Amino acid sequence: MFSGFITSFTIILIVIFLFREGAGLFTAPNIEEGYVLALNNNNPVNKIDPEKIMDIFDAEITNWSQVGGNDAEIEVFRFSDITKYATAEELGSNFENIPEVLSNIIAAHPNIIAYFPEHYVVVDFKGRIMANGRITPASFFGGTKWYPTAQPSPQFGFLPLFFGTLWVSIAAILLTLPFGIAVAIYLAELADSRIRRILKPIIELLAGIPSVVYGFFGLVVIVPLIQKVFGLPVGETALAGAIILAIMALPTIITVAEDAIRTTPRAMKESSLALGATHWQTIRKVILPYSVSGIMAAVVLGIGRAIGETMAVLMVTGNAAVMPKSLVEPIRTIPATIAAELGEAPTGGAHYQALFMLGCILFLLTLIISISVEFIARQKHKQSI
Repeated sequence: MFSGFITSFTIILIVIFLFREGAGLFTAPNIEEGYVLALNNNNPVNKIDPEKIMDIFDAEITNWSQVGGNDAEIEVFRFSDITKYATAEELGSNFENIPEVLSNIIAAHPNIIAYFPEHYVVVDFKGRIMANGRITPASFFGGTKWYPTAQPSPQFGFLPLFFGTLWVSIAAILLTLPFGIAVAIYLAELADSRIRRILKPIIELLAGIPSVVYGFFGLVVIVPLIQKVFGLPVGETALAGAIILAIMALPTIITVAEDAIRTTPRAMKESSLALGATHWQTIRKVILPYSVSGIMAAVVLGIGRAIGETMAVLMVTGNAAVMPKSLVEPIRTIPATIAAELGEAPTGGAHYQALFMLGCILFLLTLIISISVEFIARQKHKQSI
């Protein structure tokens, strides 16, 4: 009782910490913290979407008319460009004149958009500071771009990671399900005891192999094979991740499905055979319908294993945070994103909080899967013979 209480209390604390850190994302500014965007006072533009701000600084949007302004070319100014606009004498020997110089530069250039540290804004600033909005749930859950280090406006679009995770997980289940169920039927109903004693430990051994070993196998064998067969520039694709996850999910599906098939009462099987049904007809008409809840539980557990896998997927999928269009393109999953970026994200920043929000979503996904397994496993299916 004491151990159960301590374990439950620890899990609750972890969940509270996870959601507390993740929820802070929606109070973070959509411009990099500590920096501002400034415009000339005569510029009629009052608000620019964060995605369009990134496009402006990436030179994909080059005219103010594209964001609701005048028909004039946008002049992008980064703080590192200040030496192009002012001499060393104007800046001062100790750079003490930088605030005034920045103010004058913005006042003298009507089409400028300037990005610089907030502490350089003087009291009598001659430009106009754009109001910083906040990262909203709509921009996070509906965003299609994941560029957490983009300046001046990081992009935290959740959809590429979510669909990348679903894409590779569903493909893995579709690959492993027929083979896994077939092996489970063979071990439970067709194999003799000697073969079962050999195959059972081998299958269980697959579940004990570290995921990084599967990743190395995929990187050395599966990735070059996919690249050669499909004529791709790179072999790190969603298909490579799906194949590796299919291999990793096989032991879970086989073991759980076999146990479910073995729970079919002997009397039901013998009754079917006594009525003249063949062995295969008995398997198809009696055993599988009776054990369908356990087989579904095996499938859902396999999906859970695929969704939560990190290292193997990180190594073979290419880690491209883009909306997936086919299985032969690089993708990135939620667990791989957390593993790859958490060590580089500044503690307490928007990037750090966005990764915790991804962790919250992953927690909810696995919780839903666990609840589904419990619900499916408790269903009592009746089979009429």
